[in-house]
Amino acid sequence: MRVELTKYRVKEGKSELVDEWIEYMHNHMDDVLMNLEGEKMFVETIFREAFNDVEYLYWYSVQDVETTEQEVNADELDQKHIEYWEQCIDKTFRPEDMKAEIVMIPKKIRDAMQFDENQ
Repeated sequence: MRVELTKYRVKEGKSELVDEWIEYMHNHMDDVLMNLEGEKMFVETIFREAFNDVEYLYWYSVQDVETTEQEVNADELDQKHIEYWEQCIDKTFRPEDMKAEIVMIPKKIRDAMQFDENQ
């Protein structure tokens, strides 16, 4: 199991486009959730923060460690997501990966995710 939290900076002036992006995801949630299954993504959450007049998005995910990029389906939803990403995420800011010091997931949830503690 891979648990990640990464911070990305939003390009200046793109806050309304981020609003549109998030609304798009909400409006297509059934497709989003189906894609997550194909990616062996158990949990994916996007947090949003404005700090000192700069906006950031944080991606938190819990994913099967065995997932490969080839398993990700490149359908219309993914293409739209990539378009928003390209327009909104500031590539001059190096994404910050947070270090997971401890992962607390109850056994029944790990079992449901088919989590192997020896990985």
